[in-house]
Amino acid sequence: MLNPNLDEIQLTKDDYERYSRHLILPEVGVDGQKRLKAASVLCIGTGGLGSPLLLYLAAAGIGRIGIVDFDVVDSSNLQRQVIHGSSWVGKPKIQSAKNRILEINPYCQIDLYETRLSSENALDIVAPYDVVVDGTDNFPTRYLVNDACVLLNKPNVYGSIFRFEGQASVFNYQDGPNYRDLYPEPPPPGMVPSCAEGGVLGILPGVIGTIQATETVKIILGSGNTLSGRLLLYDSLNMTFRELKLRPNPVRPVIEKLIDYEEFCGIPQAKAAEDAQKSALAEMSVVELKQLLDSGKDDYLLVDVRNPNEYEIAKIPGSVLVPLPDIEEGDGIAQIQDKLNGHRLIVHCKMGGRSAKALSILKEKAGIEGTNVTGGILAWSKDVDPSVPEY
Repeated sequence: MLNPNLDEIQLTKDDYERYSRHLILPEVGVDGQKRLKAASVLCIGTGGLGSPLLLYLAAAGIGRIGIVDFDVVDSSNLQRQVIHGSSWVGKPKIQSAKNRILEINPYCQIDLYETRLSSENALDIVAPYDVVVDGTDNFPTRYLVNDACVLLNKPNVYGSIFRFEGQASVFNYQDGPNYRDLYPEPPPPGMVPSCAEGGVLGILPGVIGTIQATETVKIILGSGNTLSGRLLLYDSLNMTFRELKLRPNPVRPVIEKLIDYEEFCGIPQAKAAEDAQKSALAEMSVVELKQLLDSGKDDYLLVDVRNPNEYEIAKIPGSVLVPLPDIEEGDGIAQIQDKLNGHRLIVHCKMGGRSAKALSILKEKAGIEGTNVTGGILAWSKDVDPSVPEY
């Protein structure tokens, strides 16, 4: 609770020893540590942002922490999701996080919600907590978290990351703006690549997640100036911080209920369009591609439309790199036309999505038709050549 009865909260001898560096801070002191002990925080996600956030909230002495996650630990997570370890690969993230938190602070109450946050369960999950921290990585869930916090009048501590840049703010706090004041409408699906597509510096979520933890503690203590009304922009590559002022939009729509956020963000429509696009393309499996490569025929051109750095990680023998951005800009179309020489065109990427898009562009702009390799190089690694690295 943000305004607890401090007379009813007692610090133990262990509390005084554990939090001694807090207690000697005038801005925290005994009363502040009691506030932290009485507080409850809900963290959505135990990924890059949730990892440092949960570690520091537990270490700070937050009395009750709720965690929402339904994913399992993957080895590719360990580069940035520091709450998890190698021994937890393949196991639920939520259990991994609880295990690590209790090593740091065995006195913290941990509530686990091993489920996907949805319009059906969000209000029930959010309601018991004082502060909600958004550690998610997709727009539908961010809008869902925001709207649930608005309906229940809960502070929403926001963070996001991509490549070398991050953002942080505090929404719906002391009559300040909410997420819809920053992003009234979601971007078109696919406009903003995921970290799996665009990459992320592993240290970056540590910075932003720690900022989120700091803002959460400040809200509970009632000390300092929070990021409410401010968007903090961090560029790790150039080591700069900038601020943008945010204000509530007086004509923004009133949030009256939770909606279908996948629909709101255009996800079903985009998937239907993508499926229709793929169904109109000729396809071949990686096994069929391997058979073609082994046949000794040379009447085809195999084009890889991934980015150059991805091509350095792993490649299919005989493939030619023509990145999708080059095809979109037109230069790549000319490269393919020069190399094609009437041969059959076969295109692949990491998983099959970018190659399908490349083929649609080639057909629309140059009348070039080709075949898409389903599953891309990941399928090649799994079904044909396990020595090819997965990334």
